[in-house]
Amino acid sequence: GGGQQAADNLVKDISEAEFMAEVVDGSAETPVIVDFWAPWCGPCKTLGPMLEDAVKAAKGAVRMVKVNVDEAQNIAGQLQIQSI
Repeated sequence: GGGQQAADNLVKDISEAEFMAEVVDGSAETPVIVDFWAPWCGPCKTLGPMLEDAVKAAKGAVRMVKVNVDEAQNIAGQLQIQSI
């Protein structure tokens, strides 16, 4: 048991408040892919699920966090995210 829960933990939506712990600190243990996306971004709707599938297929070798740039404008600005 627990296999699905473990897979669910590999991909998660995070807030600005969680960014340091999930990405910066978390990457010390496991590489973290950060998907910057927005609900209005057409290509994100195609790429996001493909990335999620690849991360789950890697079975824990890498994790992925999803950051909605509309809700996390400070992080997006600090990292100079200019297009998604």
